Amino acid sequence: MWDGDDLVDAVGGRRWGPDGVERRTSVDRGSSFDRSVVSPSGSYSVVHAERGTEALLLEGDRVVRELNRSDYQADAFDYPVALGVLPDGREVLVHCPEEYNVLEIEDAESGERLTGGERRPKDVFHSRLAVSPGGTHLLSAGWLWHPYGIVEVFDLVGSLADPAVLDGPGVLPSDPGVAAEVVSACWLDGDRLAVATGGEFRDEEETPALGPGQLGVWSLSAGRWIHRNRADLPLGTLIARGDTVVSLHGSPRLIDVRTGAVAAEWPTVEVSLREGSYGVTHVPTPVAALHPDGTRLAVAQPESIAIIALPERAEWQLPSRD
Repeated sequence: MWDGDDLVDAVGGRRWGPDGVERRTSVDRGSSFDRSVVSPSGSYSVVHAERGTEALLLEGDRVVRELNRSDYQADAFDYPVALGVLPDGREVLVHCPEEYNVLEIEDAESGERLTGGERRPKDVFHSRLAVSPGGTHLLSAGWLWHPYGIVEVFDLVGSLADPAVLDGPGVLPSDPGVAAEVVSACWLDGDRLAVATGGEFRDEEETPALGPGQLGVWSLSAGRWIHRNRADLPLGTLIARGDTVVSLHGSPRLIDVRTGAVAAEWPTVEVSLREGSYGVTHVPTPVAALHPDGTRLAVAQPESIAIIALPERAEWQLPSRD
């Protein structure tokens, strides 16, 4: 994560300043953890193993409490956990502490569970959770037992009154929906969601659904896909920046979500070829952090950290698309 102009490793207890010098700042949490997520305020973080069952909720360097998830297929898909802020200002933890298919919401500070009550979970593996800016909705980019990647969006505020909301179909309709396997998704803002699908693009008769090999933008308020474009290369992990996303697959690329055009790319910065939330363990999700002001992206390399200066729109040299 970024802290001003410094980069901080919450797992290893390290910090790097603009001079590139590494400094020990806190406790090394050990080799059993390899990932972290940070709350929007920066007050809380969760360190965990991408394919493990244990985690720690931290407030700064202080351990607030230990976390767990079900060990069922835990080595086959990414740990489902997110931190967010509700519209009333409460910071919350979202995870699956008992069952792989049951989402729970807890007050981060007190640990109070906010989703107590009768549940009717469906058979879905929740993963790659993300709370929307504004705290109204929850994204899950998980998978079904085929295996097959899917995307779901839930009314987070509504689930506090009726936790079974998190067990239903969510707010994304099936028609028009997604007619291909989802490999990644991210919030662009509190209303728009970017979704990438796998498979080879098929130039078929126009349909209202998001098809294979596409990058789409769904608007919650409009209730439809407002952009759908061909993805000429696999997109991998997506990191949102305004009307663009950083695509991490082989190397980073900056993509305009409105047109699908590649605005910039950095082929000398290598990242894994990971797609989706499940699968082999030897191809991990790339480790990267976007600066809050959107100007810089830090990408972990085997022996260093690459810092990429992301161009503004006026600097783009967009190729033409036939």
